[in-house]
Amino acid sequence: MTNQIKTLHLEKTLADHSQDMSGKVVAITGTTSGTGWVCAREVAKKGATVVLLNRTSERAEKSLAQLQEEVPNGSFDWIPCDLQSFDSVRNAANAIKEKYDVVDVLVNNAGVMALKDQATSDGYDVQIQTNVLSHFLITKELYPLMKKSEQARIVNHTSMARLGPPLEQEYFEAKGGNLGGDGTEEENQSFRGPRWMRYHQTKLANAAFTYGLKKKLEEANVTNVLPLLAHPGLALTNLQVTTAADGGMDGNSEFMQQAQTAEDGATGIIRAVMDPASKPGDFYGPTAGWKGFPDLLPPEELLYDDANVKINWEGCEKAVGEFQV
Repeated sequence: MTNQIKTLHLEKTLADHSQDMSGKVVAITGTTSGTGWVCAREVAKKGATVVLLNRTSERAEKSLAQLQEEVPNGSFDWIPCDLQSFDSVRNAANAIKEKYDVVDVLVNNAGVMALKDQATSDGYDVQIQTNVLSHFLITKELYPLMKKSEQARIVNHTSMARLGPPLEQEYFEAKGGNLGGDGTEEENQSFRGPRWMRYHQTKLANAAFTYGLKKKLEEANVTNVLPLLAHPGLALTNLQVTTAADGGMDGNSEFMQQAQTAEDGATGIIRAVMDPASKPGDFYGPTAGWKGFPDLLPPEELLYDDANVKINWEGCEKAVGEFQV
């Protein structure tokens, strides 16, 4: 199926919406495949030092080797980071602090989708901890290094699943394994039920974090840190493979035949990382929703709704500590 799909938008995105990244440090979560891997490759080509934040695995080793092969002169630094463990995230942040004085870009890219109702070792739902709480944690830990950058960027990755009901506090609590169950096969194949509600909560939270951070930076008169948001549309990545293996969806469904490549799916975060014209709160993704060029989008009201922003910020701080801007 992937061989039948052509990459249509990456070249234009790089030509019209990128800049030289020489001397910049770019940290990206989830670079073993998909959008994160493509983003790492492209910013390395532009001269950045790319910090790869992945948990230790054979996949991580192979993906690093592939990046080094495709960008022989690229600068890559793999730091182990398991987003399903707060201790691992803190250790990764400490390792970055020991090696680098400044971080210019943090791309909170990694994610899991529609997994079973199960808890991490910290007690939180596996989706909320991976997609939301750990990204909040690594952002707050690296924020002091980002404030030192001439222009830092914090890029959060949402999706079309952001659209739906508002955030609910219980999803941010240590209730992993007790948040609705796994749903029926019919529900899972039609993107409904508790698995998909948990995923929706995480993707809306990613957006609420962006706009909550934007507001706090403005209140603190911090002008050199840009919070940005992107979504990939429907892209063929390992996200669908993992979800299908867990029983969350049919990876060979007719719906997935409409997907675009991982390269095109990555163009939103690539533009957020490198577009010289970016401003705080800018949101990039396909205008049509599922696929297309990463346009500058108007965020839906629910993304910056005060109640959603409050639930996300307070829930994250309760889980991982205060974020002082």
